[in-house]
Amino acid sequence: MNDDITPQDPAADTTLQMRVLREHVASVYAGHTMAISAHFGFAIAIVLFCYLKIEPALRPWVLAWFALLIVADSYALLTSRWKPATPLADVPYWARKYTWLATLVSATNVPAVFLLMVVDNPVVTTIATVVIMGSWTRAVQARWPLKAAMFGYGIPMMSGLIVALAWHGGELHWFLAAFCTVNLVLTLRAGVQQNGRLTESLILRFENESLAARLKEQIAATQRASEEKTRFLAAASHDLRQPLHAIALFGAAMENGLRDHTERKNAERLMRAVDTLGASLDTMLDVSRLDAGVVTTEPKAIELDTLFLALNHTFFQRAGQKGLELRMRASGLWVRSDAQLLHRMLSNLIDNAVKYTRQGGVVVCARTRGEDVWVEVRDTGIGIAPEQLGRIFEEFYQIDNPGRDRTHGLGIGLSIVKRLSRLLRHPVLVHSRPNRGTRFRVIVPKVESTAVLAADRMVEDLEPPTRHPPVAPNLRGRVLLIEDEAEIRVAMAELLRAYAIDVLAVADEMQAIDALSAPQAQQRPFAMLLCDYRLADGEDGLEVGLRLRERFQPATPLLLITGETSPDRLQRARASGVPMLFKPVSAAALLRAMADLAADDATALAAALNPGAFRHPRDPLLLDS
Repeated sequence: MNDDITPQDPAADTTLQMRVLREHVASVYAGHTMAISAHFGFAIAIVLFCYLKIEPALRPWVLAWFALLIVADSYALLTSRWKPATPLADVPYWARKYTWLATLVSATNVPAVFLLMVVDNPVVTTIATVVIMGSWTRAVQARWPLKAAMFGYGIPMMSGLIVALAWHGGELHWFLAAFCTVNLVLTLRAGVQQNGRLTESLILRFENESLAARLKEQIAATQRASEEKTRFLAAASHDLRQPLHAIALFGAAMENGLRDHTERKNAERLMRAVDTLGASLDTMLDVSRLDAGVVTTEPKAIELDTLFLALNHTFFQRAGQKGLELRMRASGLWVRSDAQLLHRMLSNLIDNAVKYTRQGGVVVCARTRGEDVWVEVRDTGIGIAPEQLGRIFEEFYQIDNPGRDRTHGLGIGLSIVKRLSRLLRHPVLVHSRPNRGTRFRVIVPKVESTAVLAADRMVEDLEPPTRHPPVAPNLRGRVLLIEDEAEIRVAMAELLRAYAIDVLAVADEMQAIDALSAPQAQQRPFAMLLCDYRLADGEDGLEVGLRLRERFQPATPLLLITGETSPDRLQRARASGVPMLFKPVSAAALLRAMADLAADDATALAAALNPGAFRHPRDPLLLDS
């Protein structure tokens, strides 16, 4: 076996050598039948020629040789062979067997060359020598993959021809013997080189296959780790949202009850702290929403100057508080993108620039390059070291924040930019010099200017929603609340009752069925179902709500309230068309959603049935705050 593995790759392990040998054996056995058949046909031609040309006394020797050749070729054809299903450990045996067969077949040709020398005709001798060399060379080339078989076939036959020519004597025969010797050496030398190249190519192929397999395993492991991370974040976010939701509800009820009390300011401070924590959880929700594919794009023509104006309104005060200059350069350019998502993408980049810039300022500008527009966010901040550039788009990775200062955010902002870049197909490039600043470039398709009406509409889309005080919805009946956690059930019921909403709170589907089946439900019907998405014992709140509505009151509005951030569940909720609020839910957001669901006009009802119509009062794609 070692004869067929060149020493150019001494690190090749035994398994690799065996795989290479198997390929060589498969190659020679693939042409085995054709090679033996050709050899047998060539032998018949020699027999006929010798039988007709030599003296009658020598013809029995010709027949005897032919009988020997028939036996050898028949054995080579009929004996057992290597098969693709042969175990790898048995390959060396089949390599040795093929080498032995090749040597046997070649050896049976030796008597033929001596018989040809009996025909004392220079022309016949020359032609026969050339024909034998040509046939021999082709047969040796067919056995190049297996070096031992190549030598086993090549040396006996050609050596016999050389000896026969030299033994016969004469200038012509000696010249032919020398010619055959040179041909033998050169052919075998070329065979050794070709065998080496074949072996090297096979080793390279198997090493590449091994590397590809390992890479595939690593990719699969990375994907599993990413999925596990997503599940962990979803579970952690859900578990954190549950108590925070209860705090928000109790806090809202307390704030409402302390409207004319001196402790109202403390209640307001509590709600601001709840909002801050909720914003951090919403940032995790953004990642889950983008990974789940529930964020869809609505590309249209956008005037960048209008977009920059909205961004300036958002960040001007923050930059001024740090003593930074924020400059938005007008360009008059229009691009094609999703207004909300591009706004969020640039917001994260500007937010990041303001966070990490201590002096100087931040510049946002745009310029045309061919069919694209380069939108750039430049700062004079701390910069990014070259070895960190590859990690800045990872979740929770932050530069120069070993203490995890919460004013620097969670480290998710740029990971959201990366996801939005893929979603919008807007490549993001970054160039940075430590202690000099950073430039982020977003490449967006350019479009020609459109009607002013489109720009006015985009400004309307980007303006933050007006904050109104909570207003109780006008309901024509009671509200049935399904929530398995007792604290949240009590908190939500107390909040709704504080706004004069008649609510019945139950823990599961069976209690909901009892409430809907009770005689009182006919006298005082339920006007709305509020249901937690994840109920006890793995029960699906979406399915529960849909079953109850179909069984009792098909037209009753259904609103999901959840702390769920699992991508799979978010996709299911979106596909159902049922509106959903994400915990923690403020009183204003809850009451506003209930009011929209209960509205009689068709426009409000259509908006309520849009799965993207109800979210947390903050934009669901928030700054990494």
